[in-house]
Amino acid sequence: MAEANPRDGYFSMGLNTLKVPVQLFAENRKKACEKLKQTPGVPAGSVILLQGGGDQGVCEGDSSDVGPIFRQESYFHWCFGVLEPDFYGSIDVATGRSILYQPRLAEDYAIIMGHIPTPDEVKERYRVDEVRYVDEMPDHLRSVAGAAVPTLLLLEGPNTDSGKMTRPAAFDGMSEFAVDRKILHHQMAECRVTKTDMELDVLRYASKISSLAHMHVMRTIKPGMKEYQAEATFLHHVYFYGGARHVCYNCIAASGRSGAVLHYGHAGAPNDQTVRDGDMLLFDFGAEYCCYCSDVTCSYPANGKFTDKQKIVYNAVLRANRAVLAACKPGVVWSDMHLLANRTVLEDLTAAGVLTGSVDDMMAVNLGGRVFQPHGLGHFMGCDVHDVGGYLEGNPERSTLAGLRSLRTARVLATGQVLTIEPGCYFVDFLLDRALADPELSKFFVVDRINEYRGFGGVRIEDDIIITESGTELMSIVPRTVEEIEGWMGGDDSFMANWK
Repeated sequence: MAEANPRDGYFSMGLNTLKVPVQLFAENRKKACEKLKQTPGVPAGSVILLQGGGDQGVCEGDSSDVGPIFRQESYFHWCFGVLEPDFYGSIDVATGRSILYQPRLAEDYAIIMGHIPTPDEVKERYRVDEVRYVDEMPDHLRSVAGAAVPTLLLLEGPNTDSGKMTRPAAFDGMSEFAVDRKILHHQMAECRVTKTDMELDVLRYASKISSLAHMHVMRTIKPGMKEYQAEATFLHHVYFYGGARHVCYNCIAASGRSGAVLHYGHAGAPNDQTVRDGDMLLFDFGAEYCCYCSDVTCSYPANGKFTDKQKIVYNAVLRANRAVLAACKPGVVWSDMHLLANRTVLEDLTAAGVLTGSVDDMMAVNLGGRVFQPHGLGHFMGCDVHDVGGYLEGNPERSTLAGLRSLRTARVLATGQVLTIEPGCYFVDFLLDRALADPELSKFFVVDRINEYRGFGGVRIEDDIIITESGTELMSIVPRTVEEIEGWMGGDDSFMANWK
């Protein structure tokens, strides 16, 4: 029989990969229960009931029996750390007692998929209080809260990024129970906004293996290669050396003008262009380990040497990134950081003669958000790369302004939050043409200089940070300055001292 994973209280991919204590999930469950105990209106005898993710086909509507490698639904993982599909889990709010309900699989399942864990083995693996089968759940739930009929708290609410709704647990016989669909989502999402120390350790590891893989791509990419070869190099490195079987999102391996496509790498543009000498590259890759994410973007010239034109844009974005990194601390409003990044880029483009006029006037008409950075500064990160809690009730609402409306949160920063800082500057023909036709915006353009950047693509510099009591902790450590990048791509290993 194969070794179990988790085993002896830890999830690990072996070798030199991180050992993640399953106590992490017990601590999350405790956090959720404590939050609910402080929430008015939670009925006595309440039980959290979550339904884990299920297997699916290749895509929506697919009828085949083959699909992608299963990855657990994030709320369920946050509570239980269960790797397999089709589980349910319950938590007694008053006592914290946790129960997993595993699917009862036919004996023949073992022929195809290997050993079927027993309830005792599942209990040992995930360190919960009890394990039963799903078909026992209706009868068993009646007794778990010490009440004749417990109230089931179900997870139902919107993801403010995707617009999709979470799936509340459902099972045959649910009509016999009292249910509440309003309380749990807000409270559990709020719990996920700030990370525990054990969660931060996993996020640090995910950022580390992504950073080292980015550096390997930076060292090995050459003009004449295909963009997908950079993607393949990253995927191999994070899995072979870091144990990361999954990435958090489709890899964006953009060269040249493709760098102006914010989510390049999708099915219609599958990282299939040839990397050309002189191209600016924008590689946005992030490994996932134990369902915890990273999100790192590096921009640099394909041939390892910046031109003066590339330096203008790159250094503007880098200065914006570092200005935000220095300013972030508890109590700071995230939307103010977005505006700081916009202002910094506009200042540098003006100083370089690409723009003209007052930066204050540019900010007043939102030139940055309408033309050069049509996305938000960054987002929460955790079990989802665009993690939950951005626009929960009681927090600042989403702006209607270009750029700002793409911010995935406008919250006040607090200790224990994990975010990305990802300012950018892009030269998108559609946005440039629209701005040139608009007198409110075109008056700031030095047209000949702007036209020099058509086809340039873009620059994004994305880092992963933790908000600490006094400021920030930078988790993604890669060559960032022009000198560091040119040195590393030229074979100078001195930057590796940052990882020792």
